[in-house]
Amino acid sequence: MTEAQLPAPRPLGKVWFVGAGPGDPELITLKGQRLLAQAGAVLFAGSLVDQAVTLYAPAGCLVRDSKDMTLEQMSDWLAEQAARHATVVRLQTGDPGLYGALIEMTRPLTALGIDWAVVPGVSSAMASMAAAGESMTLPEVTQTVILTRVEGRTPMPEGEDLAALAAHRSTLCIFLSITLMHKIEAGLRAAGWPEDAPMLVVHKASWPGQERIVRGTLADIKQRCREAGIVSQAMVVASPTLGAADWETLARSKLYDPTFTHRFRKATA
Repeated sequence: MTEAQLPAPRPLGKVWFVGAGPGDPELITLKGQRLLAQAGAVLFAGSLVDQAVTLYAPAGCLVRDSKDMTLEQMSDWLAEQAARHATVVRLQTGDPGLYGALIEMTRPLTALGIDWAVVPGVSSAMASMAAAGESMTLPEVTQTVILTRVEGRTPMPEGEDLAALAAHRSTLCIFLSITLMHKIEAGLRAAGWPEDAPMLVVHKASWPGQERIVRGTLADIKQRCREAGIVSQAMVVASPTLGAADWETLARSKLYDPTFTHRFRKATA
């Protein structure tokens, strides 16, 4: 066979980093579900993503759990599969861009000339507040949400310790820190939060049959979590908006206030 007769090399496939959402398989996006349905290979975060999400993958699809793999092994696996399949999915918990080691995994793919893209997902921060029936923002209370964590084995950058962030008195959604509640308490107290400040902890937000909600205050939330046996996969929320459904009065949103004019409606009062 001459060189001209050799078959053209198979074009490299595309790797999609898909946010699986917080746990409920129905909270994955339609685009994410469609990509799973056409995938030739799926690498999923088995320690965090409910395995039920992989049921969207077609028969014959190669499905691999990444919980025992290093970052280098995951990048190599994705590259190998992209040489064999048109669509490869890396299925990640929540949103790939939030604590998902996204850039660490995409840099080797870019270096190899492998195309990749990201499909966003619902974060456990949003799912936790939804489960508890709470709002992250309220008019004249706070209009700011901070997604953060406390320092463990991974250090925090300068200026991002919890006490500095908590000084804003806005909504704090604290990831990856349920085993470091003593540090959360210390940070909030250092920022001047009162002992009766409301706290919320949601374990496995949206996971069917596994979700648990613990409410308390800065003074007792650690003990309440200990009594509930919550030691992993939990979102910790500290916010001045917590419990607002039971407040006697609320500042009205201007957008829906009858005295407020905007381009779709004139004031009626």
